[in-house]
Amino acid sequence: MEKFLIFIKHHFRFIWRIIEWVNGQMFSLLHRSRLYKVLPGVFRDFSRPPFIYSLLSLEDSEPLFKLINSQNKKDLDYFRPHGFDLLSIKKQFANSSFLMMGVFDKEDLVGYFFLRFFANRTCFVGRLIDKQYRGSGIGRVMNDIMYHTAWRMNFRCLSTISRNNAAVMKAHSKNPSMIILKKLKDGYMLVEFIDQTRLKGKAAQH
Repeated sequence: MEKFLIFIKHHFRFIWRIIEWVNGQMFSLLHRSRLYKVLPGVFRDFSRPPFIYSLLSLEDSEPLFKLINSQNKKDLDYFRPHGFDLLSIKKQFANSSFLMMGVFDKEDLVGYFFLRFFANRTCFVGRLIDKQYRGSGIGRVMNDIMYHTAWRMNFRCLSTISRNNAAVMKAHSKNPSMIILKKLKDGYMLVEFIDQTRLKGKAAQH
C-alpha cells in the first residue's frame, strides 16, 4: 500500500491531491482528537533546551519559506514533502493530516519537521535542519518527537530514504529504531522506525 501511494505521489499529482483531501477528512474524523491529546506529553517529555520545539502555524509561513530557501540546493534534492514557494507552504497548513513542527533558537526558526498521517494508521516523517545548526543535537530530538507521537497514537512510523543521500544514510547508520522494509526504484528504501522499548517489553512477557 505504501509503495503504491509513493508511486501516485511522484507520478500523478492530480490523483495525489484527491487522495490527500479524502485522507485528511478521514484522519480528522478518526484520529485528529487523539493526536492533540498526545502532543503535549510528547513535547514535554522530549524537548531539550536551549532550543524550543513546537507546532507551527500559518503565521510561521514566511519564516519557514526563508528557512527552506536559504539552504543549499543540494540539501533539498531528497527533501520534497511539498512545494517550497510561499503559497504552497501556506496551503500545506490547511492539510489536517500533515503535522508541521519547528525548532526555534529564541525567535529564529532553525529546523522544520513533520508527520504526514494516513487514516490507515501509518505516517511518514521528515526533517530539515538549518545548515548552521547541524550537529547540535536537534535532529535527535526531532526524531524522538516524531517517533513517539506516532507510537503513542499506535501508528506505524515510516520514511523513504535515498541511498544516495550520504548525510541521511550516515545519520541513520546508528539508529536502533530503523529497519528496512523494501527497496524502491531509483535507489530509495522504505524504512520503518520501531519502538524498541515496546518490543523488549513484549519479549519479557513471554
